[in-house]
Amino acid sequence: MRRTLGFRDLVVYGLLFIAPMAPVGVFGTLDARSHGAVALVYLVATVAMAFTAFSYAQMVRVAPRAGSVFAYARKGLGEGPGFVAGWMAMLDYLLIPAVAYLFAGIAMEALVPGVNRWMWTALAVVVTTLLNLWGVRAAARVGFAVLALEIVVLLVFVVAAVVVLVRDGARRDWLTPLTGDAGFSLAAVLGAVSVAVLSYLGFDAIASFAEEVTGGSARVARAVLCCLALAGVLFVAQTYLVALLEPVSSARLAADPAAQGSAFYDAVDSSVGGWLHDLVAASKAIGAAFAALAGQAAAGRLLFAMARDRRLPHALARTDSGVPRVALLLAAAVTMVAAVWAARRDDGMDHLVSVVNIGALTAFVLLHASVVGWFAVRRGGTGTPPHWLRHLVLPVVGAAILVAVIVEAAGSAQLVGAVWLAVGLVVLTAQRGRGRGRKAAGEGAR
Repeated sequence: MRRTLGFRDLVVYGLLFIAPMAPVGVFGTLDARSHGAVALVYLVATVAMAFTAFSYAQMVRVAPRAGSVFAYARKGLGEGPGFVAGWMAMLDYLLIPAVAYLFAGIAMEALVPGVNRWMWTALAVVVTTLLNLWGVRAAARVGFAVLALEIVVLLVFVVAAVVVLVRDGARRDWLTPLTGDAGFSLAAVLGAVSVAVLSYLGFDAIASFAEEVTGGSARVARAVLCCLALAGVLFVAQTYLVALLEPVSSARLAADPAAQGSAFYDAVDSSVGGWLHDLVAASKAIGAAFAALAGQAAAGRLLFAMARDRRLPHALARTDSGVPRVALLLAAAVTMVAAVWAARRDDGMDHLVSVVNIGALTAFVLLHASVVGWFAVRRGGTGTPPHWLRHLVLPVVGAAILVAVIVEAAGSAQLVGAVWLAVGLVVLTAQRGRGRGRKAAGEGAR
């Protein structure tokens, strides 16, 4: 691996993967679930995910390696849990890009109806894969330009929304995005948070570039925390504004699930105009494709790290000019199949989204356990007593939050996660059996 990435590059990759306008697609659902307190939902979700970001910042200093949570769990919990963490993260890293590519295909089909979405989806996979094969530095430069475009579009939305609010006033009370438009309900807000935290998945991908950053692991830790903070500010600001522009109540959205997916666009159309709708849709198409670029890059590095440690076929550990091209090509192939399959089905998005997050959330739980395992149980390898807040309280609270989110996940997602975990345990058992066999053969030869 070549160390060519700086702090800005890491933040760009993280924000690309998250996507600055990620709330666009789920605004209606969150508004309906939270009884209108959608900005508060993202505020609480940012705090909830901060626990995970803090655990990443702790462990990246301990194991500054490309495998991210795979390397951290190995360090803090041992070989077996490390493999399980990497295996579960693999489910997330391979499928999140497929969802992003599908978002790009859907948005482009809306702008150019004459071309089927699966063709746009496949084209996005090819273009971003070529950029990733070119090298992480080149991809970061192009990604920075795309991220700048997304930020500009978001700023245009913010300015247009503020102008309309000053000129025409808000359609809901100014505090309702924080308190709800039908009475505050803590249970409703927490239920919506279980969905909103999924908008943040991707900031963790920054840690997978730990072997390609200049300035050491401390820079990676700062980038993880910075990326999450920036995403939180952007999410809270845009959902607060669009909630004030929303022409219908949260109760009406809850009664009409079909209107929830387009609620953000409908609010923009009715308040600002169709021109902003088209601008947001175009930005969403490009941004989603490059979110997939960042995700594909992270997936390739996870496969590379697991192969380097003999947990996957060793051919995936090959690099060419500092780029893990074999691992990237495998990640691209899996993503292409999943994305095009979903694009050719009416229910494809539902199938992908239902399973994409369970792997990441499980891996995050093991990440928190790794902090406790390394600092509190193994005493950092030096016998140093743990810091009770950083190494015990915060990771335990973070793990508890994630377990609650997993419990609230859809049954189909829980089933797929359980099956994927079972397959991983079979693979782990087989690997251990082969290892014992080789050891016995070696002792027999002596």
